[in-house]
Amino acid sequence: MSAQSSLSESFDIIVIGAGSGGVRLSRIAAGLGAKVAVIEEQYLGGTCVNIGCVPKKLFVYAAHYREDFHDASGYGWNAENIRFDWKVLKQNKDNEITRLNGIYRNLLANAGVQLIEGRGKLTGPTTVEVNGKTLQAKKIVIATGGTPNIPDIPGKALLKTSTDMFYLDKIPSSAVVWGGGYIAVEFAGILAGLGVKTTLIYRGDMFLRGFDEDVRQFVRAELEKKGIELRFGENIAKVDKVDGGNLQVTLTSGDTPVITGLVLAATGRIPNTAGLGLESTTVTLNSAGEIIVDNNFRSTCDSIYAVGDVIGGMQLTPVALAEGQALAHHLVKGAPVMVDYDYIPTAVFCQPTIGTVGFTEAQARKKFGKIRVYRSEFRPMKYTMNENTERCLMKLIVDDASDKVVGAHMVGAEAGEIIQGMAVAIKAGATKAHFDATIGIHPTAAEEFVTMRTPVSS
Repeated sequence: MSAQSSLSESFDIIVIGAGSGGVRLSRIAAGLGAKVAVIEEQYLGGTCVNIGCVPKKLFVYAAHYREDFHDASGYGWNAENIRFDWKVLKQNKDNEITRLNGIYRNLLANAGVQLIEGRGKLTGPTTVEVNGKTLQAKKIVIATGGTPNIPDIPGKALLKTSTDMFYLDKIPSSAVVWGGGYIAVEFAGILAGLGVKTTLIYRGDMFLRGFDEDVRQFVRAELEKKGIELRFGENIAKVDKVDGGNLQVTLTSGDTPVITGLVLAATGRIPNTAGLGLESTTVTLNSAGEIIVDNNFRSTCDSIYAVGDVIGGMQLTPVALAEGQALAHHLVKGAPVMVDYDYIPTAVFCQPTIGTVGFTEAQARKKFGKIRVYRSEFRPMKYTMNENTERCLMKLIVDDASDKVVGAHMVGAEAGEIIQGMAVAIKAGATKAHFDATIGIHPTAAEEFVTMRTPVSS
């Protein structure tokens, strides 16, 4: 029997991974007439829907209520005897994720995509083995995303990852968050908001590397006001169990160990490429373990492509969606791949929230030379009738030569919602004159973006 005759089924495209990029690509490609299969071993929707941005945002909402109940007293509300039930939050979160998984399943079915549940492993440039069967495709797309990475230290098995945080049996009274990226900062805010005594430990001198320096310093001050202990220039050497079920965190500095109920390692993510059978192909990885692709998302193996977090870049759900959609049109219709990575907005759902789009001040100075910087900091109107000392920061970066706004940054309530609208204007090439000519909505925080008139530096 020939190798070809032993194949159980063949497709135009096989996608390994039913996350944001994989599902979007599969649906679009099937809608364009391709025969498509998508293979998924865990859950539909990938990291974002199940163990990332969706449940995390639900936890952020939950964490905010503690402060909101306190703030309500200034408006005449007496919110006494308030208690938090972790099990209720976790169960309702699980219910919502189950609902979303069902929606993804229906989307694939309605698009005519064949969903195969199991672990897919490449056995060659055009073949994938799953559940004991070998499938063949003209093109294979890897969209397996990434996974949390814990440094190899003594006591590594005692640490939790961001994935684990969504399935804890109970919430601890104290916690250490290890890391300085957006996941670390977000979970520090979630834990503190839920009443957990929280310490953030980061080896660098300041967290949120890559964000605007004003934003980083401002967030630091706000988190400290909310009772989060920030320990920069520190690192964890080992973690041990101690009496009472707690953990002892030994620091590389030799400072007094920290005793805590939980240690979350938010120490970066690595691409999900292990066990995919890449050795049976000519696919090449870079030093970070990410799949190397060209401008058409083609790997170094002509029949294999990749999109999303597994190729690095901006690891954001909307980016994976855009990549998947562009690649679908390219594979089925031969359309040129057109993904514009300029001025991609993003948010960090810490407390208060960060929203940002475009260049930081440092990046803009390097790129444009002469710039104008507009900056405003104030106490939001909502907090003028209570004891909340949270402040809001807004910042615009303007290229002096063209007058175009090339960066907008905000720290404050609903920053993500506000910056999304700002991103449209900046993407369209709006100038500072356009901002100045726009009438604000009063009274809102957002109107500050169109009323800043005097640059703080140039």
